[in-house]
Amino acid sequence: MEKERLLLHACCAPCSSYVLEYLENKYDITVFYYNPNITEMAEYKKRVSEITRFIDEAPFAKNVKLLEGKYEPELFFEMAKGLESEPERGKRCYKCYELRMEETARYAKEKEFDLFTTTLSISPHKNADWLNEIGNRLSEKYEIDYLYSNFKKNNGYSRSIQLSKEYNLYRQNYCGCIYSKEESLRREKNREKV
Repeated sequence: MEKERLLLHACCAPCSSYVLEYLENKYDITVFYYNPNITEMAEYKKRVSEITRFIDEAPFAKNVKLLEGKYEPELFFEMAKGLESEPERGKRCYKCYELRMEETARYAKEKEFDLFTTTLSISPHKNADWLNEIGNRLSEKYEIDYLYSNFKKNNGYSRSIQLSKEYNLYRQNYCGCIYSKEESLRREKNREKV
């Protein structure tokens, strides 16, 4: 029996690690690396390089294909207008999830995938309910199935940490946008003061 074709939006190699291990027997997977939220080109390239290396090295990813979307940080900044002061996990993040997932759903429909989803729900910092709400809405809009997920459950996040160590993956300490990076630096400075 032929596997369904899944377009899997991926934010980075560490978040993709367990998700690919978990899904690879169930679907014919194409990883879609689309992240206009990553502000700095060097950071963007580093993450693309890591996910490429991981897919090449992990035996369970041997049949996984990688597709790099356009690097469009201007779309992220346009979306973030008026939301610059929002805290992490606030409205700006919701809109950012929506931006990345919409392009995934649009592309999945255009290229006749069977369904789409995102690795984002593996992170304890990401709201799986929001992601699934967005996915459901986009599923209806683009008339393509959405794979509901909360990959952090059943020790998914812990397993991603193990796989990251095993494959020596670069683990960033912020999501990629300038606002997240600034908040991460503030937290680091506050820790140093203690």
